[in-house]
Amino acid sequence: MVGVSEEASTRSHAPVGRPLLSLTLTALMDEVHAHSGAVYLLSPDQPVLEMAVMAGLPRAFAAPWERVGLSAPIPVSDAVRERRLVWVGGGEEMARHYPRIAMVLPYPFSLAALPVATPAKTYGAVFVTWPGSHPPELSDREREHLTAACDRLAVRLERAAEHSLSLAHEPDLLAAPVVGGVGGVAGSLGTVEAARMVSRLPYGLCSLDLHGRVAFANAAASDLLGVAPDRLPGAHLWAAVPWLNDPVYEDRYRAALFSQDVTSFVALRPPDTWLSFRLYPSTTGISMRISRARAVTEMNRAAPPQAGAGTDRLVTITQVLGLAGALTEAVGVQDVVQLVADEIVPAVGGQGLVVLGSRAGRLRVLGHRGYADPLVVERFDGLPLSGPTPGGQVLRTGVPAFFESRGDLERLYPALQTHPSEFSAWAYLPLIASGRPVGTCVLSYGAPHRFATEERAVLTSLAGLIAQALERAMLYDVKHRLAHGLQEALLPSTLPALERIEAAARYLPATRGMEIGGDFYDLVPTDGVAAAVIGDVQGHNVTAAGLMGQVRTAVRAYTAVGQAPDEVMRSTNRLLLDLGAELFASCLYLRLDAVRGRAVMARAGHPPPLLRRPDGRVRVLDLAGGPLLGIDGTAAYPSTEVALPPGSLLVLYTDGLVESPGVDLEDALAELCRRLTELGDLPLDDLADALMRHGPHSADRLDDTAVLLLRSLPR
Repeated sequence: MVGVSEEASTRSHAPVGRPLLSLTLTALMDEVHAHSGAVYLLSPDQPVLEMAVMAGLPRAFAAPWERVGLSAPIPVSDAVRERRLVWVGGGEEMARHYPRIAMVLPYPFSLAALPVATPAKTYGAVFVTWPGSHPPELSDREREHLTAACDRLAVRLERAAEHSLSLAHEPDLLAAPVVGGVGGVAGSLGTVEAARMVSRLPYGLCSLDLHGRVAFANAAASDLLGVAPDRLPGAHLWAAVPWLNDPVYEDRYRAALFSQDVTSFVALRPPDTWLSFRLYPSTTGISMRISRARAVTEMNRAAPPQAGAGTDRLVTITQVLGLAGALTEAVGVQDVVQLVADEIVPAVGGQGLVVLGSRAGRLRVLGHRGYADPLVVERFDGLPLSGPTPGGQVLRTGVPAFFESRGDLERLYPALQTHPSEFSAWAYLPLIASGRPVGTCVLSYGAPHRFATEERAVLTSLAGLIAQALERAMLYDVKHRLAHGLQEALLPSTLPALERIEAAARYLPATRGMEIGGDFYDLVPTDGVAAAVIGDVQGHNVTAAGLMGQVRTAVRAYTAVGQAPDEVMRSTNRLLLDLGAELFASCLYLRLDAVRGRAVMARAGHPPPLLRRPDGRVRVLDLAGGPLLGIDGTAAYPSTEVALPPGSLLVLYTDGLVESPGVDLEDALAELCRRLTELGDLPLDDLADALMRHGPHSADRLDDTAVLLLRSLPR
C-alpha cells in the first residue's frame, strides 16, 4: 500500500500525454460537421463550469460564458444539471428558451450541449454549433455521435483522475492566418498568374481570418479603403481602417461567421464616398469584396457625424445587447433600477438616476442612485401626478423632455429652485410598455449637456428596453407581495404561550416560482397538553399553499375533538383523498405533556425529529410511521411514545433544512445533530435563527424550510 501511495504521489501532477480535450472536440466536430464548439470542465470545489478549450470561432464570441454557474440559464448548465442532451434548433428557439444568449448572439445558428459524465460523476460539458442552414431537428446519427463522443471523453477523464494525471493547458483551435501583402499572393492563390489577375480586378478583395485580421488585400482594396497596403496585412480590419471601427460593421462580420451565410453592408468613407462590402464566410475565415456603392451615394443621405465632430457614439451594439439580455433576467423593480444604474447611466455619460412610477394618481419613487442627498429625490414621492413636475408631466403624456442646463429646467418648473440637486442637466424618458406609460426614467448629468438629435433617439430607444423590464418587474413584485401575504395568512402569526414549554418557529420560502410553498407548522394548546404539527405539501405554488391551509385547519379540528395522534393522521389522510387534490403531504404530529415528561408522536413520510437531551447529547428519533398523506386511504400511522425530561429539546423540521443537491442526507443529519450539540443551550429564538442561517440556503433555494423548536422547561 505504501508503494502505491508513493507512486500516486509522484504522478499527482503529471500531465495527460496528449491534448485530450482538443483532439476529442475536433474529432467530434468533424463527425457531425459542426461549425464551432467548446469543452467545459466542472470546477472541483464549486458548482461552476469553466471553458477549457474552444474551436472554430474566437473565444471572444463566447466571452460572457467562459465561466458559468450550474444554475445559469444556458444550455451547457442545463445539460449538466439535467444530465441530458440539450438541442436548440435555431434563432427563434434560442430566443424562446435562452433569451440572453439570443440577445448577445442574434444570428441564425443551431446548438447542441451535452454533459460529460459517467454514471458516478460529472466532469463537465460540451457544446457544438452549426450554421443557420442546419435542419431544425438533430438527426439520429448526429445524436449518436455526440453522445458516444462525450461518453468516451468522460471515461478518459475518469481514467486520468484514477491515475492522478492532470490536464495540461490546451490552446483554442482556429485556422492559422496566412499573413502577407500583395507580394505574397502567389503562394496563397497558387500561381503568379492568379495573383496578377486578382491585382487587375477593379474591385477590392480582402481575406480575413476568424479573428478579423487581414491575411490578404489586393491593391484595389487598399485604394478603396484609403489605407497604405503595408498597414493591412496582419492587422484587424477595424483597427487598420478607423472609419470602420463601429460595432455595426463588426456585427456583420460576426453574423457571417456564425450563420455561414453571405452578408453585406454599406459604410461611408469620409467625407462622402459610400462603399459596399460583401462577406463570403467559410469555416477558416471570410473573403470580402469591396466596391463603390453608387446607388447609395446618389440618395443624398445625411452622412453620420465624423470622428471628432463633437458627438461620440453613446453605446455600442454589444452594450445594448448585453443590457437587453441582462434586463430579461431582472426579477424585481430594484433589480431593474440597479441594472440601469450600473450599465446605462455610465454608458451615456450620466452620473445619477431616478426611476418614477405612479399609484392611485400619485408619483412614486421606485428607486434612485447617485444622489448625495436622497431627500432631493424622495420629496417627490406621493406628489399628485397632475402637479407641476417634469417626472409627472412625462409620465402622463409619454413625451420625453430634455433639459440641457439647470436654467432650462427651472424656467419651466420654478418650484424646483427650492431644493436644487447637485446635477446640471437631465433627460426625462417615458417608459412605455404595452402601449401605456409605466414610469419615467430620469438620467442626470453633473455638467450642462447638449442632447443632439441622434442622442435623444438612442436614449428614447433604450427607454423602451427599460420599460418592458420594468413592467415585468412590477408585475413580479405584485405577485411576490400577494404570495407572501397569503403565506403569512396561512401560517400562525405567533405561537401560544404554554405551561412548561418554550417554543420558537421559523419559515423560509423557496426562491423559485412565487416564493410560496406548502411547508406548515402549528402549535395548539389542549387541556393541559400541547399538540404540535409540522408538514410539507408538495409544490411551491398557490395550489400547494391552499391545500396546506386546509391540512393545518383539519389537524386543528381533529385535535379539538380529542383524536389521538394516530387518528389525526388517518383522518387527515382521508381528507386529502376526499379533496381529490392529487397532491401528497408529509406530516409529523405529536401530543406533548411536559408535566408527565412524555410526547406521543405519529409520522407520515416526514423527516424524523431530533431530540437533544438535557446533557447535550442529540439523537435522531427513528419513529415508526406510514406513507405520505393522500396516497392510500387504508394506511395506518402507528404512534410512538418518547420520554421528554425537563430541559429536553425537540426539533421538528421540513426537508428543506437538510436536503440540498449533492449532499448525502445522513451526512446532513449528522451535521445538524452536531450543530444542536454545540448551540442547543442558546435561547430558543437565537437557536432557531442559527439553524436557518447554517442550513443549505442560498440565493437560489430549491425548497421551503420550516422549523419548530419545543423545549421542556424545568418545574
